[in-house]
Amino acid sequence: MPSANELLIEIPADGVRLLRLNRPEKRNALATPLLAEIAYALKKGDRDKGVRVFVITGGDKIFAAGADINEMAPKEAPEGLADERPALWAAIRATRKPVVAAVEGWCLGAGNELLMCCDIAVASKEAKFGQPETNLGIIPGAGGGAVLARLVGRSRAMKMVLTGAAITAEEALQYGLVAELAEAGEATARAIGLASEIAGRAPLAMQQAKAVVNAAFDTPLAAHLAFERQAFSLLFSTEDKKEGVNAFLEKRQPVWKGR
Repeated sequence: MPSANELLIEIPADGVRLLRLNRPEKRNALATPLLAEIAYALKKGDRDKGVRVFVITGGDKIFAAGADINEMAPKEAPEGLADERPALWAAIRATRKPVVAAVEGWCLGAGNELLMCCDIAVASKEAKFGQPETNLGIIPGAGGGAVLARLVGRSRAMKMVLTGAAITAEEALQYGLVAELAEAGEATARAIGLASEIAGRAPLAMQQAKAVVNAAFDTPLAAHLAFERQAFSLLFSTEDKKEGVNAFLEKRQPVWKGR
């Protein structure tokens, strides 16, 4: 496990849990122990009724500059195939509650793959994004090919992966890799504000909405529509649905219970 200071956990707003990567001396490299700590913190928060939305951020100059090269260097094919990291990435992607990323500075390699595990990304106008693994004679191994192509399209993903060149924040917004831009130094504050807004909405609806939108990645349209309708229908039996309808009819703000 990483040291207690490598992943800082804060509660910046009601219902919001902030995970801050804190390995500045390693450019926030996502070594396996730190990746495991992120997965554990998300899993723990998923079970905590007091947590409704997560925010993941890094430093003011670097979100995360990739995997830990020193950890990777001695590995041969058998170690790569037996690595625990795919299970950790899967656990991060399995988070049921919404996750907002806040990116300042460089977001590269495994850092960009962590970004793509999040549901909404806010980036500083000075942020840079890339998958530079081919510079090392390897390729992305945690979504930098598979997920990136689904998010930004085949041609753009090919250019990013084959050249290893970084793109600007404006390009990331245009490509759909991030949802909005903030002024330099303000990405985390904006992400917290957005997370707080989501945390104030019906929790079960937020989780089902996330699941339905994410299903677009790997579900045929007919099955996806059936899944969407099932999730839609199940919410009809929740207390929050009844409260939302009553609040609308009574022209007042709803009080969500997450039930």
